Amino acid sequence: MTGDLWTAPDRTERVLSALTEAERYERFDLLQERMAGVWDAMRRNHDDESVIVVPSLTLDKTEAETGTLMQAYEERFLFLLILLREPRLRMVYVTSMPIAPEIIEYYLSLLPGVIPSHARARLSLISVDDASAVSLSEKLLARPRLLQRIADLIPNRMRSHLVPYNTTELERDVAISLGIPMYAADPRLAPLGSKSGCRRLFAELGVPHPLGKEDLRSLDELADALLTMRAERPTMDSVIVKLNEGVSGEGNAVVRLKGLPAPGAVGERDEVLQRLREMELESVTTPFDVYIAKFAENGGIVEERIVGDELRSPSVQLRVVPGGKVELLSTHDQLLGGASGQSYLGCVFPAAPEYARMITEHAATIGQRLADEGALGRFAVDFVVVRGAVGWSAYAIELNLRKGGTTHPFLTLQFLTDGRYDPQTALFLTPSGQEKHLVATDHLESELLTGLGPADLFDIVARNGLHFDQSRQVGIVFHMISCLTERGRLGLTAVGDSPADADRRYRDASRIVLAEAEQAFAERPLPL
Repeated sequence: MTGDLWTAPDRTERVLSALTEAERYERFDLLQERMAGVWDAMRRNHDDESVIVVPSLTLDKTEAETGTLMQAYEERFLFLLILLREPRLRMVYVTSMPIAPEIIEYYLSLLPGVIPSHARARLSLISVDDASAVSLSEKLLARPRLLQRIADLIPNRMRSHLVPYNTTELERDVAISLGIPMYAADPRLAPLGSKSGCRRLFAELGVPHPLGKEDLRSLDELADALLTMRAERPTMDSVIVKLNEGVSGEGNAVVRLKGLPAPGAVGERDEVLQRLREMELESVTTPFDVYIAKFAENGGIVEERIVGDELRSPSVQLRVVPGGKVELLSTHDQLLGGASGQSYLGCVFPAAPEYARMITEHAATIGQRLADEGALGRFAVDFVVVRGAVGWSAYAIELNLRKGGTTHPFLTLQFLTDGRYDPQTALFLTPSGQEKHLVATDHLESELLTGLGPADLFDIVARNGLHFDQSRQVGIVFHMISCLTERGRLGLTAVGDSPADADRRYRDASRIVLAEAEQAFAERPLPL
């Protein structure tokens, strides 16, 4: 790649439009070869090192109905500003709409041992000024002059890289346009992260996973799969249908099987089809016909719904660094809710030690295969674990080749404390040996919160001592602040010295913020 891509404002657009997909991937591969050198240079703190953050949510996420919520998801990764504690690092952070200055000040105040004004001078905030519910990468690619402006902020492309949220061909094209490598999975590996692809991968590796069938596209194919599954496991009382590209459980639906004719009986198929038409969608805003149309378009799976008296949903986070080494980063117990308890709401870290080592062993097997395939960056494996007579059993259910809901709480904790997770003990320890635990959510929600703005939230934080205490390394970090007023929604990460301490801080912060919002609502002026 040469500098002539940026000699004219429309040059990037004209070059990209003239390239075939094969040619784009050829350029992308050349850029990705630089990533090892960029990664190595990061440890030396060069004065021309930079990170370009484009937290684009390029996903089929039915929840993202408004630009405000998209903006909040883009701001969810403002914890990356903590990287500015490196005194020479420069960062460009791109969002759809401008970020409120007080939100930036809030995050910069978290930086340990750094003068906020010095960090702010090394931070460039770029806004597209487009509030539509379209992915940020797509917005950027439609504005070559803005891409040129971002490119001009990169001091040395040999010491810069792109950090996206997830990766598609859109994020690939942003990397090509800027002439820098991307620290994330190659878009060509995306099929491995689909619901069908990960089931095939689990089967190939011998990783336990639920009974099921992948690569389905119609109600008839679902019915045929269910007949086969019932013949193998007649006691199965419910299954989950999943869209291949569903996110946070919103592409899932439950099908109840109790009371059906015995496997192989006359009329079984007709009854199964009727139960499929009555499936309970996790997304309450998605009509059945829209769901089935998405299923036909992108495909999906059906698998047994694991049940038990004691059932949990942990996940394991890993990364592949340049050079191919697999690193196990963390385990979490996921907090789920929604219509049938399949929607991601938050997490507890670390996961319970009773099964943490078991799931990390399975995840390590999957991680090594991904490294062999050329994967790069962070990914997570979701499990369901159930306690039986002889202990816990684990079933892998999803592979997310991207950052996710557990990424920002964990990295917030790691960046603030310099601690590390020990897979052998299933504990997170600071350099001084102090345990740290967290409870986090993206879904502190109430209509009462619409009466608050960012400044009101920070006033509540200051008056109630909800800030993160750098000396004790405990406290609260808020996120998704920009959708507070419109959506009545807020995210927070509570850090404590024990599971009980983190949980108490989480509950106290939630209670205080909601109580203050209720008081503000009660004190609102009466209409004339």
